[in-house]
Amino acid sequence: MKIKHQLAVFNLITRLLIILVLWFSLPILIKKIVYKHIDKSLIEKKEKFIQHLDKQEINDFISRNDSTETYASFSSLHNEFLQLYRSKDGFINQKSTFVDEARSIEDEVNDYRVLYYNFTYENARYILEVGNNIGEIKDLTFTIRFFTSILLLIVVTLTFIADTFLIEFLLKPFYKIINTKIKFVNEPESFNYDKVHSYSSDFDELDSGLNQMMYRIQELFKKEKQFIANVSHELLTPIALLKNRFENLIQNESLDDEAVDKIASSLRTLDLLKKIINNLLLISRIENNQFTNHEEVSIKESVVKTLEELEDRIQQKNITVLNEIGVDFYFSGNKILIHILIYNLMLNAIKYNFENGKITIKDSFSNGKYIVSISDSGQGMTEEQLKTIFNRFNRFDSNQDGHGLGLAIVDSIAKFHHCTILVTSQNTIGSTFSIEFPSNL
Repeated sequence: MKIKHQLAVFNLITRLLIILVLWFSLPILIKKIVYKHIDKSLIEKKEKFIQHLDKQEINDFISRNDSTETYASFSSLHNEFLQLYRSKDGFINQKSTFVDEARSIEDEVNDYRVLYYNFTYENARYILEVGNNIGEIKDLTFTIRFFTSILLLIVVTLTFIADTFLIEFLLKPFYKIINTKIKFVNEPESFNYDKVHSYSSDFDELDSGLNQMMYRIQELFKKEKQFIANVSHELLTPIALLKNRFENLIQNESLDDEAVDKIASSLRTLDLLKKIINNLLLISRIENNQFTNHEEVSIKESVVKTLEELEDRIQQKNITVLNEIGVDFYFSGNKILIHILIYNLMLNAIKYNFENGKITIKDSFSNGKYIVSISDSGQGMTEEQLKTIFNRFNRFDSNQDGHGLGLAIVDSIAKFHHCTILVTSQNTIGSTFSIEFPSNL
């Protein structure tokens, strides 16, 4: 997921969490505010009633001195009520106590917030109850909850859209840097050094730092190419001269057999040295992107051509080769390098195979990617050996020909073409090298 999508999702989640918190906290806040207002109103009504105890109507009730009688007053809509009666237990508490309870007034049951107040009047103990209907609070809470949620959802939607466009606008230079620069860091010579316009100093610094880094890398690449050219001339030329002299010298009839053997051994050493230098130069040229990779390559054709070139080696060990390539897959890359890659893998499958062994070449598709597998019935490898198979000068069998650069070349070619090499192996059973070609090439 891209960073702009992550930021947009994060903003959306935080806003939804705010709505969720408000959804659960609103009733508590509303209840607290409304109750505070109701309690204050009840206290005012209580104090007003106490101040008017000398009214004739109330005095008539008090003068009757009947503990079973109650003085009551309530509004026509039953929103409020007031009730006064004598205290039976004689307990006097000069404090106001608030209780939520249901009351039935004229056969109509409602929830009330009730204030209880115990007091003494003319040596008689009374209890005063003042109530206020709170049934409407639930309806009010739901209404506020509903309209607040609708409002917040509208705000969240609008701010999410605004955030998405703002994030897209702010990150546009960042994605431009990725698409026009970072994706091409493996091609220093064609790197785009144009400044990317941005409204953020962070992206300006990123762009400037990337340009400086790539400029230094480009200079290093130029120096390395020059070094490779110098190595090619300074090492291969003397080797060629020495080989020519040895070849001329070996034709001298005055030399005895021992001298001829020594010269022939020197020639083999020179050939090996030349081959090592050429392979190292090949790896260096691949890693420095000195090959074109826009040729149309037929994988099936490369496999057939490789089998023809290695036919003598295959017959020498009496190996059975099963070519099960069924798709004529075309790949955009370098023909020579792809051929070298397949050749080296096939050569390894032959070298480390047993007499009368078998090699199977087959293809398949997985997740839209084309895969070629080369399996042998040879000696296989251990888990420790598998960890270092692509290291340079790494040889598992000193009795075999080679100098440990074949798989290192394979690894470099695969990386150059953005391919993936998968290796599975079992000791004494065999190995399988699978080449996964990218679907975007």
